[in-house]
Amino acid sequence: MSKNRLIYLPLGGAGEIGMNCYVYGYGPKGRERFIIVDLGVTFPDMGYTPGVDLILPDIEWIEERRERLEGIFITHAHEDHVGAVGHLWPRLKAPVHARAFTAHIARLKFEERGHDELQIRTAPAFPEMVEAGPFKVGFVPVSHSIPESSALVIETPAGRIVHSGDFKLDRTPGVGEPFDPDLWAEVVAPGVRALVCDSTNVFSPRPGRSEKSVRPAIEKLVAGASGMVAATTFASNIARVRTLAEAGHKAGRSVVLLGRAMRRMITAAVETGILHDFPKVISPEEAAQMPREKVMLLSTGSQGEHRAATAALARGKYMGLSMQEGDLFLFSSKTIPGNEVSVARIVNQFSEMGVEVVDDEDGRYHVSGHANRPDLAEFHRIVAPQFLIPMHGEHRHLRAHVALGEECGIAGIIAPNGAMVELTGKAPRIVEHVETGRTYVDGHVQIGALDGVVRERLRMAQNGHVLVTLILEDDEPLGEAWCEIMGLAETGISRSPVAEVLEGDVTQFLMRAGRKTLADDERLEEEIRKIVRRTSQEELGKKPEVTVVISRLS
Repeated sequence: MSKNRLIYLPLGGAGEIGMNCYVYGYGPKGRERFIIVDLGVTFPDMGYTPGVDLILPDIEWIEERRERLEGIFITHAHEDHVGAVGHLWPRLKAPVHARAFTAHIARLKFEERGHDELQIRTAPAFPEMVEAGPFKVGFVPVSHSIPESSALVIETPAGRIVHSGDFKLDRTPGVGEPFDPDLWAEVVAPGVRALVCDSTNVFSPRPGRSEKSVRPAIEKLVAGASGMVAATTFASNIARVRTLAEAGHKAGRSVVLLGRAMRRMITAAVETGILHDFPKVISPEEAAQMPREKVMLLSTGSQGEHRAATAALARGKYMGLSMQEGDLFLFSSKTIPGNEVSVARIVNQFSEMGVEVVDDEDGRYHVSGHANRPDLAEFHRIVAPQFLIPMHGEHRHLRAHVALGEECGIAGIIAPNGAMVELTGKAPRIVEHVETGRTYVDGHVQIGALDGVVRERLRMAQNGHVLVTLILEDDEPLGEAWCEIMGLAETGISRSPVAEVLEGDVTQFLMRAGRKTLADDERLEEEIRKIVRRTSQEELGKKPEVTVVISRLS
């Protein structure tokens, strides 16, 4: 029996939707050679991660073994698959492989982070393969909501793995490659040991619809509008952006791209040869001089992002353009769970302006980029793997996907983040659990989720903060203590200023404290902290964070 083993280890993206990062390894235990598939991000929530800019996977495990890392392979250019490359590559220093459009976006990530020492390698499409240690990796074109998405064929001495990436079975995607059954017959001909597969839409019971199917409804809506028309969608969905732009052009409207991401994605698609026939666009300044009924805006911010163009329009104005009564705003997108409140706020702001808002509740103006349940079952039959490992989904998605595989006669295993699966035997089995977590991008630095920074920020946000300053000379108080409050009501139930109440209680304590207490900074801080928290609880019903500053005069 071979001493070599083939392993799969998700560090992000399994048990959650977003922050994709998957490790494959082959070789003797403890001496495996590795590849990484995807380095993505997820986005912060003000309720749980206030002030954080981005959330990255915790790569400490593979970083400690980076001398055995053969390469990083990026399936497509969505942020949850490529967004962490610029942040994490300096800790890994391995070659990065991606197809042309994805490589273009990844290079922009490097430039944003000031990295210029790496040339990302543009990978060929299957059947050509990239060699990386014991692995050979092929990029198989799949349909998704961004161009040049790929599944990966990972050839190993222990058998072939298909890593689906994000995909759907779309034969008329508009932009990008259609699903090709003949190509997939070639992919699976040698036999597939394991299918590691997208689980996002496992609960959607109807077969997925083609991107082409939304065109007639969008064209009819835009043609029937009387005022200015604006629409938002995911900037990376080049096919949808083109459909919207063409609908505006067909209705006699000039098209304006609003938002950096929208302009960057269209530029990248043109420069990499994906997009040849995008309608002519005009600048916001030119649009401001035109009749409203001749203008169509395409804006970023379909998920309610506060700084995006859509939110700015909802607040009143963006780049000199504004919406008004009689205009139409279309959300050609699905609201991702968790973003409902932000999107609803924007919808209500537009409503107050008299703008007609059209969303996608009935499915006419948006289709998903992920395979629905019947499409997953069809893909299982096409690939016919020995076993199935669901990924890209919350735990409930993984569980449901395993059950779907069993309905198709394929054994599966639930492997959330940190579960190392050995694929060498007759059935997959979890052989180890690796500590996984999250890394926060906080301004210019990366911090661990367990470092306490965000936890302290949350406590201050929930309870406020009190700064207490006192001066001692020869272990005796010099004057009274003074307090500054932040994030707390200024007046409590005693109807007196809270800062003055706190100062009085702390000063009384100092006047009666013994010399041993006054000589011990640590003990003094602890006693003052207790007094401030107790008094604040009585006055305000809050126990704030307390900082005590002690100055001693010699």
